[in-house]
Amino acid sequence: MKKRELCGIYFRVKRDGKYENICFTDMTEEEQKRAIYDFSPESLRNMCMVLAGVVRNLGDMFDISAEKGEEQ
Repeated sequence: MKKRELCGIYFRVKRDGKYENICFTDMTEEEQKRAIYDFSPESLRNMCMVLAGVVRNLGDMFDISAEKGEEQ
């Protein structure tokens, strides 16, 4: 898996017997689930807001959207 470090939310993850600081968006689904398992509702809301900002910035940066068809 290519490390892209898009979101800036890092966790310590054990891979191949050693710990690394891995960006949330670069983690496997299993690692992500394990990382947020004990998060409080407030922590999850904050993380969602950060991730929403990242998605919006990428959309703005590359002028992309999920809309089908031509731009109006």
